[in-house]
Amino acid sequence: MWCIADLDAEYLRKMEDVLAVYEKPYRAAEPVVCLDEKPVSLHSDLRAPLPARPGQVAKRDNEYKRCGTANVFAVVEPKAGRHFNCATPYRSAAQFAQVVRRLVADYPFARKIHLVMDNLNIHCRKSLTDHLGDKEGRYVWNRLKVHYTPKHGSWLKPKSNSACYPDNVWGPAAFPNWIYWRPASRLGTPRPTVTGPAFNGSSPAKPLAPSSATKGILLSGQRPRGLSQRVR
Repeated sequence: MWCIADLDAEYLRKMEDVLAVYEKPYRAAEPVVCLDEKPVSLHSDLRAPLPARPGQVAKRDNEYKRCGTANVFAVVEPKAGRHFNCATPYRSAAQFAQVVRRLVADYPFARKIHLVMDNLNIHCRKSLTDHLGDKEGRYVWNRLKVHYTPKHGSWLKPKSNSACYPDNVWGPAAFPNWIYWRPASRLGTPRPTVTGPAFNGSSPAKPLAPSSATKGILLSGQRPRGLSQRVR
């Protein structure tokens, strides 16, 4: 499949800006982070699955019941080998603001956070000031140096070329409570997803025990294809 776009001056300017950011050497004081969202479908089993046992793999019936959809925010810092995931009932400006606030809080010593994201209408300072308040919204936004990818330029987002997203289909058991914020993990290092209170903008409560039904979300750790050298 090809990504066909109009290579006008605006497209080339944004592309060169993003590629230049990716070429920067790793600096903890100026992390390069990528953010995006993805919808997922929720399915429940009509028949109880058979667990794995010695000499036999786990089995799940091919019939299921549709249980709606959800949204997953994925945040990746490729050169540090870190990623964060946050599942929400749906995608909105309020939830984007909460994700960015938690992202900024996770880099307390960074002088400037380079954030690469697309041109979705909620990816703007107004989302933060509307839902975090003018003072906090401006503070959080000013901690960022935002780099927008060109329109129809999703190939420039490393997370789009990685396995940081879960499967398109999750079982509702993966959301006994909505996942408020998944702690950072090293690429390829298994860590269970921690569930928490509904993602409604309130302060997170003490995390619950990890859900055994929640699928792990890992990155392959491979360098994204197409970013090994700068496009001239």
